[in-house]
Amino acid sequence: MATVGFVSSCAGVRPMVPLLRQGVQKMRSSQLHTTARSASKDYYEVLVLGGGTGGVSMSARMKRKVGAGNVAVVEPSEKHYYQPLWTLVGAGAKPLAPCSRPTASVIPSGVKWIQSRVQKLDPDKNCVHLENDQKISYKYLIIALGLQLHFEKIKGLPEAFSTPKIGSNYSVHTVEKTWKALQDFQEGNAIFTFPNTPVKCAGAPQKIMYLSEAYMRKTGKRPKAKIIFNTALGVIFGVQKYADALLEIIKSRDITVNYKYNLVEVRADKQEAVFENLDKSGETEVYQYEMLHVTPPMGPQNVLLNSPVSDAGGWVDVDKETLQHKKYPNVFGIGDCTNLPTSKTAAAVAGQSGVLDKTISCIMKGKPPTKKYDGYTSCPLVTNYNRAILAEFDYSAQPLETFPFDQSKERLTSFHMKADLMPFLYWHGLLKGYWGGPALIRKLLHLGLK
Repeated sequence: MATVGFVSSCAGVRPMVPLLRQGVQKMRSSQLHTTARSASKDYYEVLVLGGGTGGVSMSARMKRKVGAGNVAVVEPSEKHYYQPLWTLVGAGAKPLAPCSRPTASVIPSGVKWIQSRVQKLDPDKNCVHLENDQKISYKYLIIALGLQLHFEKIKGLPEAFSTPKIGSNYSVHTVEKTWKALQDFQEGNAIFTFPNTPVKCAGAPQKIMYLSEAYMRKTGKRPKAKIIFNTALGVIFGVQKYADALLEIIKSRDITVNYKYNLVEVRADKQEAVFENLDKSGETEVYQYEMLHVTPPMGPQNVLLNSPVSDAGGWVDVDKETLQHKKYPNVFGIGDCTNLPTSKTAAAVAGQSGVLDKTISCIMKGKPPTKKYDGYTSCPLVTNYNRAILAEFDYSAQPLETFPFDQSKERLTSFHMKADLMPFLYWHGLLKGYWGGPALIRKLLHLGLK
């Protein structure tokens, strides 16, 4: 700044000031984020695979532990998405734009962002192979690669998304089509699906159903609509307390639920959805639809299939209490890519991040891990445009509620937590490595109640 001041006081060189200011601004901008455009080192003390929720959160925590220059994140995408809000985007309650930010803006300052894809993991040699024959070695590896959507496993998809009346809240490319299909609905079947695979946020397939039903009531279209939930599961929800509450809502709103029905084909030209009956092998049933919301099959990332770090299903094989790999002590997993027996949600990642932070600290000091992850996860089940059930539970599928009241009741406060508080906590707490879930708040509230 002193240089700019000096130049601006010199006669005959005032025109240079705007140019110098632009140059300074560009320099500052380039210093804010460490991107793939600068050369990567070939070794990092902590290497994080994945720039999603778990990867960014853990890179922030590791930065404080070993220093920014010793941490790198491998992530190919230019954008980072807050996906929990897509439920509300698909129902027209929130815009899509605020759900994403540039990846460069969420990678912790000074941490290296390697904008590339992982091609192979070689934990026996403590290295990872990336695109363009790049090899990165590490002392500690954190795998946070998420999962992938498989629309293509449903015959007729994804090409059917180019037609009206069909959408999916699970993709940034199709979530706004859900809202368009809901607005265009006049009469007939509105069908919502749940696949025969693990999914992220298992409550989301029915959240959009409740919101759609509420929208149809509000717009006077409900009497001509038949709301159908075809789920491959045998229950409406895995935790009995919340399942009972949801079944009451389903009954009161005259929603049809068919269990063990799995979507296998979409015939967009005829507006037909074909489901297999999982209880009767080879038997299918065709449904006409006026609106169809598809929850796609999901699975592990290709790079994890048949990988030394994965189990037989392709999920990263970690200890369910410490998140340390079962075979490689310097490898750890977090989030949707792991075989942790809990729901795959951002809330679960928050709980896991605090535990994993402590686990890695112990390993770095040569001590056994002491803190244990109890499987905590949360699923705010939005049931209306101003109501939600706040489901929180653990590995044993037992409620693990933060607040000293019955969270299975529909509440306005639970809705605002989902729509307003949780996004703030995500961007300013979880991604920055400061939010590890509500365990402490729960303890204090329940202690105060006692």
